[in-house]
Amino acid sequence: MNDIKKRLANLSPKQQEQVLEKLRQQQLIQTAKESQVIPVISREQVIPLSFAQQRLWFLEKMALSSNAYNMPLTLHLVGKLDYVALQKSLNQIIARHETLRTTFSEINGTPVQIIKPPFELELPKKDLSELTPSEATTKLQQLLQQENELSFNLEVDPPIRAGLFQLGTTEHILQITLHHIASDGWSLTVLPKELSAIYTAALEDQPSPLPPLPIQYADFAVWQKNYLQGQTLETQLSYWKQKLLDLPQLQLPTDHPRPPVQTFNGAGIPINIPAALTSKVKQLTQKQGTTLFMTLLAAFKVLLSRYSGQQSIPVGTPIANRNRSEIEGLIGFFVNSLVMYTDLGGDPSFTEVLNRVKQTALEAYSHQDIPFEKLVEELQPERALSQNPLFQVVFAVQQSEIFKPSFNLPNLEVGWYEGAGAQMTVRFDIELHLWPVGEEIKGFCAYNTDLFSAETISRMVSHYQNLLSAAVETPSGPISQLPLMTEPELDQILVEWNNTKTDYPTDKCIHQLFEEQVEKNPDAVAVVFEEQKLTYSQLNTKANQLAHYLQKLGVVPETLVGICVERSAEMVVGLLAILKAGGAYVPLDPAYPQERLEYMFADSQVSVLLTQEQLLAQLPQHQAQVVLLDKDWEKIATETPEKVESEVSPQNLAYVIYTSGSTGKPKGVLVEHKGLCNLATVQMQGFQVNSNSRVVQFASLSFDASISEIVIALGSGASLYMGSRDTLMPGVGMSQWLRNNKITHITIPPSALAVMPKEELPSLKTIVVAGEACPPELISQWSVGRQFVNAYGPTESTVCATMAECSPEC
Repeated sequence: MNDIKKRLANLSPKQQEQVLEKLRQQQLIQTAKESQVIPVISREQVIPLSFAQQRLWFLEKMALSSNAYNMPLTLHLVGKLDYVALQKSLNQIIARHETLRTTFSEINGTPVQIIKPPFELELPKKDLSELTPSEATTKLQQLLQQENELSFNLEVDPPIRAGLFQLGTTEHILQITLHHIASDGWSLTVLPKELSAIYTAALEDQPSPLPPLPIQYADFAVWQKNYLQGQTLETQLSYWKQKLLDLPQLQLPTDHPRPPVQTFNGAGIPINIPAALTSKVKQLTQKQGTTLFMTLLAAFKVLLSRYSGQQSIPVGTPIANRNRSEIEGLIGFFVNSLVMYTDLGGDPSFTEVLNRVKQTALEAYSHQDIPFEKLVEELQPERALSQNPLFQVVFAVQQSEIFKPSFNLPNLEVGWYEGAGAQMTVRFDIELHLWPVGEEIKGFCAYNTDLFSAETISRMVSHYQNLLSAAVETPSGPISQLPLMTEPELDQILVEWNNTKTDYPTDKCIHQLFEEQVEKNPDAVAVVFEEQKLTYSQLNTKANQLAHYLQKLGVVPETLVGICVERSAEMVVGLLAILKAGGAYVPLDPAYPQERLEYMFADSQVSVLLTQEQLLAQLPQHQAQVVLLDKDWEKIATETPEKVESEVSPQNLAYVIYTSGSTGKPKGVLVEHKGLCNLATVQMQGFQVNSNSRVVQFASLSFDASISEIVIALGSGASLYMGSRDTLMPGVGMSQWLRNNKITHITIPPSALAVMPKEELPSLKTIVVAGEACPPELISQWSVGRQFVNAYGPTESTVCATMAECSPEC
């Protein structure tokens, strides 16, 4: 140690800090606790669990972990294998490490370790050599998956299992499965090395060449409890309590809703940082006096900030916690987690982020002795069964030896079996693992498949590399300016995906789309209201007659014509007539309060009003010329049914609809024919509306969804089905009406759909929900076997701006 101090004294302050940090990260720096010897305790006393073991025991007891904490070690052995020597070697390792023969129990509610005497581990052998190679591979993957899914009963089972699969005379697969409560990543490097030494000796009938272990895990667990008390605990805790005060949760956008109870279903996406970029990363690292871990973490934090929109970014990182010589050779659960919490506020440069991450890391290493579980216990963050406390994203830079330790067995070629079909388990939302390999940096991004899709994580990994590349090129620029996307990605988003031009009748008005259907199918049913039916020809005739009548009253393009009628076929006649005459309709719902109707009359200054005799008494005073669609029809019917001529163009108004007025007085929104024709064309195609369709007219005429319903039906030759207010009251009656009339298309608010009875409606092909947020359970229930579209749009954008087709998996 004195030699190290002398050598440090010859370095510059910056170099000293670099070396010290590196020593800390590798856990080689001497701390005060190293002067204490971990004593060997009596095995007669009650042996507590370590802090880390306590959390896993809790998860196991609550049945929350499933097989998430299984740690498989799968080896591919080619050559002459001595089965007896292999089994003997495994049993010697079990005899050597008490953790591998420890079960767990509770005494008065307190969990304790029960160390069992050495035992003979079964090594079942499964012969697959009689199968064809493809059959053997398939069967092997099934067996490995079954083994991986098998949980440990920690109260009964030792935390180790093993199995041998024979693929041929000289080819075997050895799978050793450990439970995390008795092992960690470091342990998975200890076990193969000991297996190599003991197996080599066993072949020669020699005793194990390994020296006795100075202590066992139980000794460490007791010492840890005694060490973390008083001033030591207080010093460590006070730092973390201050550092993690008001720690936010990282809110990454997910592809799927977070399950109420955490799941561990995972997958991984590989990452490869090429040599050229790795070189620049290392150069920046050296220049800034940081470590490779810090530089890569800084870039990852910037990525998470950009994805989440948050400035305070907590990330967990594992630390081996093997900073004492006597525990380096133990198999056991030593690994600790540190919370790397950095504030990226103020749009700093990447260089400044590096400095902040460096400061965070140095402080964390200086206070690494407190177990993560003890930290959670003391901080008492808000807990949820759906996710981990304190952090949900993990970042680690490790040596490749941790993932694939190198070792040899006599007479055998030893490799890591790559074809393991076992599904990956993950314990966090996202885990980014990186390690240097030669001139490159390789790794993988593990993720929870119940939260993210593979496509999302692949894109995220790509964005990480893009951001890292930009950061090392312009480290002094603000992080907000670092590009995430490649040029092709930008082109796709800004150009390709925005190339949404589609052909639609730019030279036509909406009523002309209806007239085209009259020419094609004059005798097809256009409108159905209760017992009344109008064919396309009949509807066109009535609309033409009324349009001629309106023109004589002075209706020309841009004339606002009010329409205040009950649901009826006459409502559709009136609407079409206004449009044919060249005017724009203004819907006035007779159910509206007097005050609202008064305001709408006064504000719109409608010059003509279409209504019905029974509604006259409830209308406020106004100056409009009144046309009664019921009482005056005999006079209207004397008009010619011939086609109406007007100077209306696609640029003229089609309607004025008043918004709800939730932010003040209602405002009239003016919508032109061209937008309506565009909408009709897109929705007829998107909702697959054709001449055989039956479309419900559900919405009030005062809501713009009504015009969508009307135009997609009458613009495609379909039948528009109307009902009274009572008929269309969501519930059993409406459901029966939909069934009886074999309705194929409906647009409905989610709240109305939610009260519909859960029954089969075999004719219903398309459901469009709009006007409110749609709960996932409605999608799951109603999207099975049919098209389910979630639509949204402000009135100003002509009814609908976005449409998303949903499935039960959404």
